[in-house]
Amino acid sequence: MKRQLTWLSDAEWARIEPLLPRGRKGAHRVDDRRVISGIVHMLKCGARWRDCPPEYGPYTTVYNRFNRWSRQGIWLGMFEALTGHSGVWGTVAIDATHIKAHRSAGGAKGGPFAQALGISRGGRTSKLHGLTDALGRPRLLMLSAGNINDMTMAASLIEAATGRFDRLIADRGYGTNAIRAAIVAQGAQVVIPSTTSRRAPIPYDRVAYKARNLVERLWCRLKDWRRIATRYDKLARNFLAAALIAASITYWCN
Repeated sequence: MKRQLTWLSDAEWARIEPLLPRGRKGAHRVDDRRVISGIVHMLKCGARWRDCPPEYGPYTTVYNRFNRWSRQGIWLGMFEALTGHSGVWGTVAIDATHIKAHRSAGGAKGGPFAQALGISRGGRTSKLHGLTDALGRPRLLMLSAGNINDMTMAASLIEAATGRFDRLIADRGYGTNAIRAAIVAQGAQVVIPSTTSRRAPIPYDRVAYKARNLVERLWCRLKDWRRIATRYDKLARNFLAAALIAASITYWCN
């Protein structure tokens, strides 16, 4: 049976190639398109790095490129460049999703919490927090331990998006006074249903709220990538880099 491999299309490569680092000292890099295609393939299939198909070159080259650029913040820089990080986004939505961590994800230096691994009855988990635009495209992605409350990271998402949105949509779990105040302080409209415990429900735009399903679709599409659906990476920065690559290819390179 013929092996199915993932190769960056011409359109995808046209978006990525101008963003690659240039003029760096050291040995000449091997074929960027081949190696990055190998990284994308491994993130999609979820296999061990040492099982990387030889068509992409030595697996050590593929993994070392992924790991080194993660450490240097290059994947994050590419994601921010593709998403127009400095622009105005208009309507945004926030949400979070749990990621089950494989046992191989444990054991990194600094301990579980430093590597965004929460330990509970269900085992080790991480949590991806995202902010999307009105089309459901990810603009911000953050990572935390799985046992961190969504509200804790919501403040960080809102702060990182300061001045870039005029309306924020979220489910009732984000309907605290503090989060509402942070949104209003930016001069933006709050579209969050009130919790059932609130005596006097706060009105919200029910029509605009229907767009919240776009952020749910984001998680579904990202979890089609098997190394996103399950965390195998020991280092938090590597897992977040994988999510940034998946988001970039899925939403911003086509």
